[in-house]
Amino acid sequence: MSAHSPASTNSPRTFTLASRASQLAQIQTNQVQKALQDLFVDTTDNVSPSFKTSFMATAGDKNQSQALYLVGGKAFWTKELEVALKEKEVDMLVHSFKDVPTTLPDGCIIGAILEREDPVDSLVVKKGASWKSLDELPAGSVVGTSSVRRVAQLKRKYPHLIFQDVRGNLNTRFSKLDAEDGPFAAIILAKAGVVRLQMGHRITADIPPPTLFPAVSQGALAVEIRSDDEEAIELCRRLMHKETQWICLAERACLRVLEGGCSVPVGISSRLDVEGSDEVLTLTGCVTAIDGSDHVEQTVKEKVSSTEDAEAVGTKLAKLLNENGAARILQAVNQDRAKRAAAEAAAENKS
Repeated sequence: MSAHSPASTNSPRTFTLASRASQLAQIQTNQVQKALQDLFVDTTDNVSPSFKTSFMATAGDKNQSQALYLVGGKAFWTKELEVALKEKEVDMLVHSFKDVPTTLPDGCIIGAILEREDPVDSLVVKKGASWKSLDELPAGSVVGTSSVRRVAQLKRKYPHLIFQDVRGNLNTRFSKLDAEDGPFAAIILAKAGVVRLQMGHRITADIPPPTLFPAVSQGALAVEIRSDDEEAIELCRRLMHKETQWICLAERACLRVLEGGCSVPVGISSRLDVEGSDEVLTLTGCVTAIDGSDHVEQTVKEKVSSTEDAEAVGTKLAKLLNENGAARILQAVNQDRAKRAAAEAAAENKS
């Protein structure tokens, strides 16, 4: 029996929420499960739906050796889950929204976007170290991050630091950081994940814009569902957080035009303000060369009254960035990635 089939026509439906198997993904899925259950907390009848969870390893979880920069698109984190969703083995997928491709498979939609946590990136130094910021790290210090976006932006201000890839779930990264014989003086992580994992006490300092612009949709959770599942659509509608929805859809529209995948140096900062009777969306985006030598940054500020308006602001920002040099930078990034991937493949064939 598929995940969406009730035991009988009169039985309440059980929805299966699925995500990756990491501890953080499970925490996030449980958070969405609770939000759904809370919709029915005051219901006394016996026809309320129930919600269970299911967890699976994706290609991104299984491949812990290759640099994310060389792997390519975001489907690395979502493809297996989306297959299960389309085959009706599960009903809802819970994602870190920053890991979701800007174009979804046919038959899949984003049903809910929950209120966003702080999207900022944070510095975590080795346990016992006295440094309080990136500015205090000695020249030659090794900083771990799996994000080419972070490396590209930070090389502009900190050319004296060495940035090295670090893969694994958050617990694994903390272990690699704190190992006495490990190379890392510090690592950089998305603050939202660290806080959700209840490790916020390890954060040394936040690294806000303009030093480091966050990834598109960083800090937000999204629920992906089938486009023909009316019950799931209605449930997710009740979880949607409007401000987060408008901001994230604007950011994703920008990234979609730039054709930036999971590991490209695109950063963005957004704000939705009320000015009199108007809602005003401000987006600042940047695209940075891998070595930090070239950087394009633009801001768009527009009145918005719908998700379509918000997406139009993101599209406008992307076009501005491209017109001012982002297209040139991204072309070089893609050429560099192809060259490195070919070299890695050649090395593997020799071994």
